[in-house]
Amino acid sequence: MLLAIDVGNTHTVLGIYDRDALVADWRMASLTHRTVDENWLTIRAFCADRGIETRAIDGVGISSVVPDLTDVFESLARKYFRVEPVTVSAALDLGMRVLYTDPAAVGADRLCNAIAGFGKYGGPLIVIDFGTATTFDVVSAGGDYLGGVITLGLESMASELHRRAAKLPKIELRFPPAVIGKETESSMQAGVMFGTVDAVEGTIRRIAHELGATPRVIATGGLAPIVAAHTKAIEACEPSLVLDGVRLIYERVSRAKKP
Repeated sequence: MLLAIDVGNTHTVLGIYDRDALVADWRMASLTHRTVDENWLTIRAFCADRGIETRAIDGVGISSVVPDLTDVFESLARKYFRVEPVTVSAALDLGMRVLYTDPAAVGADRLCNAIAGFGKYGGPLIVIDFGTATTFDVVSAGGDYLGGVITLGLESMASELHRRAAKLPKIELRFPPAVIGKETESSMQAGVMFGTVDAVEGTIRRIAHELGATPRVIATGGLAPIVAAHTKAIEACEPSLVLDGVRLIYERVSRAKKP
């Protein structure tokens, strides 16, 4: 079994794979003050709740955009699972050329999304990840990572509106019944939610024009299904895409190490 860990700025998602099947997954806050031992107790409790023996886990793969937590989970893998983790970066043999000016600057989660997305859908492909930031990752027809787009995520937009304007409240991230809001909350929801849909559709059109081709478009992240329900531009939602990418990269690296 493989423990795949996706450390994001807001949440950390953990998944247990039995070969290529995701048999359990959990989400917890990404807290940099948690120690190795505290995170281990949380993982052990998660596994016990799902009837998974931690002794059966013989591999750990990590995608992380939080350096402090990268160190924590790498140490956890060595201390409690007694394995050397595979930590995703452009320095690994990913089986995909990364055509970024500085490949090391591409977030591990974006690499995982690109690899898992291309593995399932082929290319050209756009993967949109609705997280703390909304990212668009573009893969060519031949399987090269071309780069992408980064903008504020839905939660970030809503939080910034509330933080920067004294009279603007916190809002629930849902679509209002109409674009023209009749009160402050629905007006903010219209701006954030419908504005995101328009930004997504416009960015997809620009990318397609630049590619000179019509890419397939898939989405991931917790808010992906909510946005996808309001646009035909997104073909499918893949909630565990980063974890799937961690698994694929772990398997590739592990195969390469075998004599």
